Amino acid sequence: MVHRQDPVATRSAPAKINLCLHVTGRRADGYHLLHSLVVFATIADRVSVIDDDDLSLTVNGPMAALAGPLDDNLVLRAARALQQTTGTRRGARLVLDKQLPAGAGLGGGSSDAAAALILLNQIWDCGLERDQISAIGLKLGADLPVCLAGQPAWLSGIGEHIDPIGFFPSMPIVLIHPGGNLSTKDVFTRLNGHFGPKAPDLPPELDGLDGLDGLCGWLDDTRNDLQAPAMALRPDISDPINALGNQDNCLIARMSGSGASSFGLFRDDASARHACHELQTHYPGWWIRHGLITGVDLPKD
Repeated sequence: MVHRQDPVATRSAPAKINLCLHVTGRRADGYHLLHSLVVFATIADRVSVIDDDDLSLTVNGPMAALAGPLDDNLVLRAARALQQTTGTRRGARLVLDKQLPAGAGLGGGSSDAAAALILLNQIWDCGLERDQISAIGLKLGADLPVCLAGQPAWLSGIGEHIDPIGFFPSMPIVLIHPGGNLSTKDVFTRLNGHFGPKAPDLPPELDGLDGLDGLCGWLDDTRNDLQAPAMALRPDISDPINALGNQDNCLIARMSGSGASSFGLFRDDASARHACHELQTHYPGWWIRHGLITGVDLPKD
């Protein structure tokens, strides 16, 4: 029997942010078609794996109480799906350090499950390629494939088509979740067939501050099509968006995913830190964090 208590491996499970989210249609099976620019932040959960004979999950951290029943947690479901697909009988004790709010439109559960799949595929010597792991993930949720990629990317279809972006700037971000959950299904139902075109192409120059201004100018011409239906269900979602937008050097503020979280992009890290402190002081009941969007460097000559 295995008695090891130290983690064999640990992996970050970063928050996923939809900088824009265009809903372009709906398939015959009811799934909506999306076109979204997705990025990831340094604000993250962490997933650790400890050797064990059986498969189990422990959740700790400040958001653990909101993570829901353990047996239905996406991390454990993903691990079981990997066992079933590969036929492995190996076990593991999975430990989830939950820092991100659950059901907040930040892809936390999907990112957690993606981290678990990547770790277990290595530790169990499953030998699956990324597209094979992605196929397992897609059966569990539309956000899993892009969370497995874990880098700035265009997301399309129902989430299965991922086009990584060759270069993307790192930039300061503040995330706010005002509490409470929104049902993704209810938000999409409220959309009620109001579909629009895809997002425009990214501007060609994204390097430096001019690139940051160009990106935010481009974002002004994009949308989150779920923001209006989400606000119809929860009008208070506008409060953190407005609070972020009123901070010095906030370049854009918008809801992420299907809500209820919002993000603000800032010109520099000092401004983001100051805004985070000010907002935490004025809104102690909100979950508020600052960090960086994880960028992709320009290719070296």
